[in-house]
Amino acid sequence: MEASEAQYAEFEEKVKRTVYLDNLSPQVNESIVKQALDQFGNVKSVQFIPNYLESKNVPQCALIEMENPTEVNAIVSDIAQKPFMIGGMPRPVRARKAKMEMFDDRPVKPGRTIQFRWLEPNDPDFEVAKKLKELAKIHAVEAEYVLKKQLEDEEKLEKQHQESLKATHKKYKMIDSVIADGTTRQLARGYHLRVADD
Repeated sequence: MEASEAQYAEFEEKVKRTVYLDNLSPQVNESIVKQALDQFGNVKSVQFIPNYLESKNVPQCALIEMENPTEVNAIVSDIAQKPFMIGGMPRPVRARKAKMEMFDDRPVKPGRTIQFRWLEPNDPDFEVAKKLKELAKIHAVEAEYVLKKQLEDEEKLEKQHQESLKATHKKYKMIDSVIADGTTRQLARGYHLRVADD
């Protein structure tokens, strides 16, 4: 159904207030995104874009509507200048201004007509379309391979992070036990050092 001029103009304003975030961790949800972007301004809505072609453990994308276009510019500029992590995952997020084509609920532009036709094998555009189809298949295979490698690297990095956290926790636990059982006071007396009561 064709939208009125006013509805379409309202949608265009919404697009200007929206930022597209890519490479989000599968564990990230709406509240995490809102909390991360609150530093830039008021987050009005978060809409995750589902990926129907890949497995569930793939990076997510989202459209985040802000209060005004200035906040969108701040997010895009800030994320472009330095790595921005959401949800503590070792995966820097990418951001850019949203485009109309990214919205599944976009209204039809008033006065716009779309024409399509099937190509016959003897049509000059048939070979071009066939090559584009083959390129799309090759790109899909390459993208799947790169994504698989990225997920493997992230799993390794997360495992290293967990091991590092466990080792640090073990050290702090040992220090606490040494303080609690009085070993530090005995060592301090042996070396003639003062130990604070706290």
